[in-house]
Amino acid sequence: MNDSADKKQSEDFSLVLGGPLYQLFTRARLTTDTLGLVRRRLIFFSLLTWLPLLVLSLLNGEALGGAIKVPFLYDVDVHVRFLLALPLLLVAEFVVHQRIRPVVGQFKERGIIPARSVTAFESLIDSAMRLRNSVVIEVLLLVLAWTAMHYLWSSQMALASATWFAAIEEGRRHYSPAGYWYAYVSIPIFQFLLARWYFRIFIWARFLWQVSRMDLHLVPTHPDRAAGLGFLGGSAAAFVPLLLSQGALLAGLIANYIFYEGKTLLDFKPEIVAFVCFFLLLVLGPLCVFAPRLAQAKRQGLLEYGALANRYVREFDDKWLRGGAPLDEPLVGSGDIQSLNDMAGSFEVVQTMRPFPFSKTAVLQTVISVLAPLLPLTLTMISLEELIKRLLGILL
Repeated sequence: MNDSADKKQSEDFSLVLGGPLYQLFTRARLTTDTLGLVRRRLIFFSLLTWLPLLVLSLLNGEALGGAIKVPFLYDVDVHVRFLLALPLLLVAEFVVHQRIRPVVGQFKERGIIPARSVTAFESLIDSAMRLRNSVVIEVLLLVLAWTAMHYLWSSQMALASATWFAAIEEGRRHYSPAGYWYAYVSIPIFQFLLARWYFRIFIWARFLWQVSRMDLHLVPTHPDRAAGLGFLGGSAAAFVPLLLSQGALLAGLIANYIFYEGKTLLDFKPEIVAFVCFFLLLVLGPLCVFAPRLAQAKRQGLLEYGALANRYVREFDDKWLRGGAPLDEPLVGSGDIQSLNDMAGSFEVVQTMRPFPFSKTAVLQTVISVLAPLLPLTLTMISLEELIKRLLGILL
């Protein structure tokens, strides 16, 4: 396969540019082959999921108050879910499409995939794209959104109080007209889009796992301290909009329980910790499949560069300390000194190789992206002035 064909194959890799829903959006002119028209999709989903709830709740007198405990306009979760979290899911498609594709291309551009393995590497890309385009899987995700995920929402996440979308009578939830649209249209649409995202991350994790089992050309002295795989750490930034979306979703759910169920933010500390750990595993976990290869490269590098360094320092010692240097060769200005320093630097790089192809910065970025939407909820515990003072104390 020639270089232009190789480049074209890598450019075909996209976690989001395919599948039945994408084809439907293309025909409906809600997207392009470069995932353009993002604003149009945002408007479409807002009209489909949020606007009918506003209209129906207004017509039924449930928008501002009445006998219900949680009117529509005061329901934090519904507004955050459909006006912030869902749009961020759509924005994440564009960002991931733009940033993951070049990452895949780096495997060949950096020579990590040897020439003899290029065909196998391209087969992995084809396999990932076939899985992404699967009609059967997308239909199963659709069924899952309207069944198991819907049950999880209604039994574990929805408020048990009388709200704009449902009244509670004898322990059973009775939906209002707006509630039926909310429970059986808006929520399943959101759940389906979310399930598609989890499936895409599964495709990404599967692809990386398969690549990690290939014959890779890793260089332990690479300055990225990841044997040349350090570029993979940048892939985590592509998922920031997705992380913000999920953080916002959690913040909306917690806000409702704080405002209407008498809970406090600290009551949700275990859930928040578990939430952060889950998304650390979801985003950075797929990159950890290269840990065994990096460990192997480090062990091999320490042996090989250790032997090379030992040979060099012996020759240096014999030449400059044991009288082996020619009388007419000056020590000052000799390249041997710089070479010795370079050898020490190379060996240090191998010694300090990271066990994973990402840095602490990627971990911190992931945690901050998940927790940032929760920051406003701290105002339910302390004043804004006190919060600013504490933040300044941490930063300064």
